[in-house]
Order: sequence, then structure tokens, then C-alpha cells
Amino acid sequence: MSYQHQFLDSSPCNFAPGKVVCVGLNYAAHVAEMNSKNIGEPLLFIKPASALTPMQDAIRIPEGRGACHFESEMALLIGQPLKNCKEEDVIKSIAGVGIALDLTLRDLQKQLKEAGQPWEKAKGWDGACPISPFVKTEQVADLQDVAIKLWQNGELKQDGNTGQMITQVLPLISYITQFFTLLPGDVVLTGTPEGVGPLEVGDALNLELGCLLKADCGTVLAGD
Repeated sequence: MSYQHQFLDSSPCNFAPGKVVCVGLNYAAHVAEMNSKNIGEPLLFIKPASALTPMQDAIRIPEGRGACHFESEMALLIGQPLKNCKEEDVIKSIAGVGIALDLTLRDLQKQLKEAGQPWEKAKGWDGACPISPFVKTEQVADLQDVAIKLWQNGELKQDGNTGQMITQVLPLISYITQFFTLLPGDVVLTGTPEGVGPLEVGDALNLELGCLLKADCGTVLAGD
């Protein structure tokens, strides 16, 4: 696998890429646009490390599997092991903050939902998690006040803020560690705001994470 975690300031980042723990339906407006409902606790699923790819690399839409949607999210790089942790232990274990895409094969996801099956086949293919370099956590004034924006071909599609999260960062990470041990190099995607939509071949995507970083995606191509 060619992907390696990076810090935006080019300082060494020696964490081997691990699993990506994702949170679904963590913004009320996104819950509404998906015609879904708040289940009362975080909805968790996992992308494998092989889903990680540098944001600037080409996005490849798998052929023959239906629509592929973009979902922009704040990403957290884990720097210390966390298991059954308390909220007060979370912040010191987050090594960096970035922005990522939770690419989703929406038609396949719908089929899986209707069959009562997990979502991973619609979420975890190679390259399904383009991700930016990380800003070090100490450079982030407030994890619950960070803008998330995505433009598709110059049109603003997603314009949210982490303050809109249903489950905020510290309780979210604490909750995750009751079920999965988080290890250095793991990534947590914290949910997407409203405005998700389908990708088309040739699209240009541009993302911003507040004043922390800007990221331009590679060209959207067809084929695995």
C-alpha cells in the first residue's frame, strides 16, 4: 500500500496506517436529507486501511456498482492506544486533524440496508477514503467549531460545522473505544454534514477544513 499518514508541516509522522472507524448520521441535516432517523447512539462502521489514499490522487469510481457519492468529514488521527477510555483521556490521544472523503456506493448501500446487511461492501473498497495531511491537534483551537466545506466543479455543495455534530468528538471517541480498541495510526471519521451527492467522471472536488487546511482531490475517473 502506497499511502502513508503525513503532517501538513512535513514533520515526521511515523504512524502506520490502520483501520478507519466511521460514524454515520452524526449531523441532523444529513439524517434528514437521507430520509433516515437518529437511532439514539453513534452508528459505527469500519473501512480497512487499504481504503486510505492521498487526497490528491485520482478518485476511481468502481464500474458496474451504481452511483458513488461524496461525503466530506473531519478526520482524526489517533496517536495513542485507547480502550474503554474516559472523555478526559481523548484529546491527548488525537495526534492530528484532517479532512477526508467517505466515498459511498449509494445504490449498493441501499441494497445492503434493505437486506439487513452491513455496509462495508459499499464503503470499503481500495481508495474509498481519500484523506488530506493532518494538522497537529494543538493547532486546532476548538474541535467543535471547525467549518467543513466541499465544492464540486466550483459549486459549494457542503457547508457545515463540527458544532452541528449530534455526538461531539470527545464522547464519540470514548464511545467508540467501548467497542473497538483504537491504535496509533487508526483514523476516526466523525460524520458528514448535509449536501452529499453523486460523483461524475471528470469532476473536480475542493475541500476546506476551517482555516486549518485546503485540499484538492485528484481527477474523478472510472474504473477500479
